[in-house]
Amino acid sequence: MVCLGNICRSPLAEGIMQHLADEQHLDWQIDSAGTGNWHVGQGPDRRSTRVARERGVDISKQVCRQFNVSDFDEFDHILVMDKNNLADVLALAPNVQAKQKVKLLLGDKEVPDPYFDDKLFEPVFDLVENGCKEFIKHII
Repeated sequence: MVCLGNICRSPLAEGIMQHLADEQHLDWQIDSAGTGNWHVGQGPDRRSTRVARERGVDISKQVCRQFNVSDFDEFDHILVMDKNNLADVLALAPNVQAKQKVKLLLGDKEVPDPYFDDKLFEPVFDLVENGCKEFIKHII
């Protein structure tokens, strides 16, 4: 799961996907990262942590990190939140096989960045949750 700073959308996506995978007894390794390095080592944004907690998902122990080229080897699927993240991650891909792993979480739609609008955190949670459910349905 990849967004810009790894404090709002991608931590929610990691937490939601892990929660859904656990419910279905899927043994998946799920992680999140940001294309930028501003928040490396910090926890998720308090607003993401709050909305996740209110919906029964704990993201409080996550630690922000920056997306790395080694993630292409580590993960089978790299789901990004918007087209800017998509372009940034694809630019790091070492080969065609790596590029094929990268997709927008919502298919052809973007998950809006809620960082500058407190009212967006709940709708973003809903979008991400629906995207995660669709992804699981597609993979299974």
